[in-house]
Amino acid sequence: MSFFVYILRTSSNTLYVGQTNDLERRLKEHREDKSRSAKYLRYFPSFDLVYTEKFSSRGQAMHREWQLKKWSRAKKEALVNGDKIELKKL
Repeated sequence: MSFFVYILRTSSNTLYVGQTNDLERRLKEHREDKSRSAKYLRYFPSFDLVYTEKFSSRGQAMHREWQLKKWSRAKKEALVNGDKIELKKL
């Protein structure tokens, strides 16, 4: 089974980091604005998936999610943009 860490960009240009074992299902839950969607995302009319990473265990995915949530916005933007030089600077 695979696990994913993902970054969403909201319609207000904020970033949301999450993890799941079924990315398509999780994105659908977020879009449907149901009780299983993240409360944070309910405040925005839309979002786009801008980054994903795949892991072989939930523990690895959870650790990476925790790591990314601690990063600055600038560092997350560098990751999303694939800017390895800027990422190393930050």
